[in-house]
Amino acid sequence: MKVKRVEAMMGRPEGLKLIDENGKRLDGRKKYELRRIDMEVGVLKNADGSAYVEWGKNKILAAVYGPREIHPKHLQRPDMAVLRVRYNMAPFSVEERKKPGPDRRSVEISKVIRGALEPALLLEMFPRTVIDVFIEVLQADAGTRVAGITAASLALADAGVPMRDLVAACAAGKIDGEIVLDLNKDEDNYGEADVPVAIMPLKNDITLLQMDGYLTRDELLEAVKLAIKGAKAVYQKQREALKEKYLQIAQEVAGNE
Repeated sequence: MKVKRVEAMMGRPEGLKLIDENGKRLDGRKKYELRRIDMEVGVLKNADGSAYVEWGKNKILAAVYGPREIHPKHLQRPDMAVLRVRYNMAPFSVEERKKPGPDRRSVEISKVIRGALEPALLLEMFPRTVIDVFIEVLQADAGTRVAGITAASLALADAGVPMRDLVAACAAGKIDGEIVLDLNKDEDNYGEADVPVAIMPLKNDITLLQMDGYLTRDELLEAVKLAIKGAKAVYQKQREALKEKYLQIAQEVAGNE
């Protein structure tokens, strides 16, 4: 078990129950229920592609620029595009003001998200170029990396970057001895484990699998299966958000004829 998870559990308020005898969680959800998720595509005019995701109390904005020429030129790859991801939490995104700029955690999550997105992109179609993905966490409430992956995937699709599939993500975890879907802040802080998963649903390919905390082998398998099920529900919302944008475009074009 990681040190931060132990410290969080030790600081848990006395008598706090994360899940009651009826299987209800602090926010009223059932064990296998997602938080409310809303998505919108094409929210930034100055970006090649963009998306906004509200996931519970998380508010995530993603923007994509490229493919475009990369500078300095020695960073070019002759056989494919370079994917750069910058994940950043705004100073006002958490209760205690965060120091502006990148820190160790944001650099780590940037690399994790890049690794989750790369398998879905046809980077070989754009050699010697770069695709930049910027993810801004405007408000954080646990699960920002899976929400960030979800928003970034939408923004890439909105930018017209060729993709094998969208990347959808979700997390499962363990609270009060129970495996549950989509942990909120209190559950993440005081629970026993967190398992973020990202997938390309068409082929059931997993592009991200992490675990923070301690689970038995059977619990881990249960958590992964549950997270995949949640990610597939997120995937449907991604498709609906993209479809909604292009239906609006079609209506505008039809109205101008």
